[in-house]
Amino acid sequence: MHQITTKTVMFISGAFVSHYYWEQWLWYFKSKGYKVVAPPWIHKNDTAENLRDENICNKIDSISLSELLCYYTEIIEQLQEKPILIGHSYGGLLVQLLIQQDLAAAGVCISSFPPAGLSFKKIVFYKNLLQFSNIFFSDKGIVLLTFKKWQDILYNSASEEEQIIEFEDFIIPESRRALCDLLLKNTNINFKKRHVPLFFIAGAEDKFVTSKLMYWNYKKYKNFHSITCFKKLQGKDHFLILEPQWKETAESIVKWLDKIC
Repeated sequence: MHQITTKTVMFISGAFVSHYYWEQWLWYFKSKGYKVVAPPWIHKNDTAENLRDENICNKIDSISLSELLCYYTEIIEQLQEKPILIGHSYGGLLVQLLIQQDLAAAGVCISSFPPAGLSFKKIVFYKNLLQFSNIFFSDKGIVLLTFKKWQDILYNSASEEEQIIEFEDFIIPESRRALCDLLLKNTNINFKKRHVPLFFIAGAEDKFVTSKLMYWNYKKYKNFHSITCFKKLQGKDHFLILEPQWKETAESIVKWLDKIC
């Protein structure tokens, strides 16, 4: 079995949301003996309230997928060891792409955006993405989620009180260009290539990246010399990072890491 000795964990945020949503996770993984880092996306190193300011939004609209990959590559190369990468949503796809470049010791993809490839299971994902951003009409400007879409599609299993609090605390504008880049060939994954251990986690109640789409992503990996695992968590939606029972998800990751370390 592939074993890793790395104790550094890097968390990679998803789209539409501030990197501060990892705060509880950072403390939890620290308590388990890990060194942790959760760098914000480029141009997003500020509070959600400030990032919703019009002047800062002008920088956010320039973010692209290739720029994000270069940005995270530079951060990883400055670390003392290859990290364990834990990515959520758009960050999960970044984890897959960074692992393909041999930049991690292991990877965890939570409610991960899908890479390139044909599948009927992507229809719901692209339908929702189009609702959020109109990316098929323009790759310019920014996107800010409405509370209604947050409530109905992304954080649908939480109480209304929780939905309101988390929306105000964490929702930020997103680059339409970064979302449009999801349709390009640079999201291709070589599923036959040997890779470090990779763990896919899906929420059974996720209406955005469905558990069936996550399972499709997991099953595409074909290298029999590599560890690839999948887990569907009942009662979890797309933003299982934030929900009151977030620790159940974090614990499942720590237990998986214990098995491969």
